[in-house]
Amino acid sequence: MTVDAPSYSQNPQHTQHIDYHLKKRGILKISLKFDDDDSIYLERLIRQLHTSHGHGLPITHSASRGWFWDVRPSPESSNQATARSETMSLFPWHTDCSYEANPPRFFALQVLQPDRCGGGTLSVLDTARLLSLLTPTARLGLAQPEFRITVPPEFIKDETQTHIVGPVLFEAQLRFRADIIVPLTPRAHAAFQELQDVLGTADAQGEVMHLTAEMLPRGSIVIMDNRRWLHARNAVLDPHRHLRRVRWDACAFGM
Repeated sequence: MTVDAPSYSQNPQHTQHIDYHLKKRGILKISLKFDDDDSIYLERLIRQLHTSHGHGLPITHSASRGWFWDVRPSPESSNQATARSETMSLFPWHTDCSYEANPPRFFALQVLQPDRCGGGTLSVLDTARLLSLLTPTARLGLAQPEFRITVPPEFIKDETQTHIVGPVLFEAQLRFRADIIVPLTPRAHAAFQELQDVLGTADAQGEVMHLTAEMLPRGSIVIMDNRRWLHARNAVLDPHRHLRRVRWDACAFGM
């Protein structure tokens, strides 16, 4: 979808089309034909989706950051409280805010500076396709409230809430980030292991879309349904790569 002017964000037909597309497909790529380093279009679009289509407003990212998070990886990002997305390392398959009791339904990434060195490819995978590769036993196991999900230190908002316990699957909704999820029962462990094994199969990899820097130049925005699509990123090679992220429409997992 091409957007020629910031005013599109206030156009009812434009926002209706975006809402429809997100509900139907769960993923959308927008190409801005104007400079918008302050993400004015995106902020106004989300507000309009809230006003006209019932989307919840954005969530804050942590105790110290607001709606928008500038993702600028650096080779020096080795502090344990640095968000994984702000390092230059590979970031395997995950959904955003999987550690939240009320994870956001949608998130957007706006490209301010793509990786000019060939890295930072965004890969996406439809969870419905992935789940179709699992056995019924595994799907049942993933749907049980038998998983401990730890809040990464950089995202702790309340020092008394450092983890949640619950399912990682509800119907076609998935929350996943392997490094912070611990199965609490043998059934949960077997199901979670099968999920990780299937992610590495040729069948699953054949369903992956790889969005390279060439496909997402400056001014690109990717909006995704955070419960219907997994995403991953390979190693960032350009320390000046700069994205801006916003997450919204948080509600209880399973709704």
